[in-house]
Amino acid sequence: MRIPRLPGALLLIAVTLAGCAAEKQWMKVGEPYTTEEFRRDYAECSKTKDGQLDDECMRSLGWVDMKPSKGDRTSDKPPPGQDRRYKGGR
Repeated sequence: MRIPRLPGALLLIAVTLAGCAAEKQWMKVGEPYTTEEFRRDYAECSKTKDGQLDDECMRSLGWVDMKPSKGDRTSDKPPPGQDRRYKGGR
């Protein structure tokens, strides 16, 4: 069976984009917790109108998200004073 090009390409794009929406990982720093506690807090903070997780609610309960936002990530540029031949760790 042959898949037509356009629907096949759209399916490939949809699958690729679905993989980009990775969930954040949450943890409590310096404090023991159980999976049950995490699930309880996650459920409590997911009670929004659209069913999405409220990040601020999780943070208010002591959880820290382990996937830094784009603004929190360090730059790929070398620190000032580094050799100009620096290739970013390649």
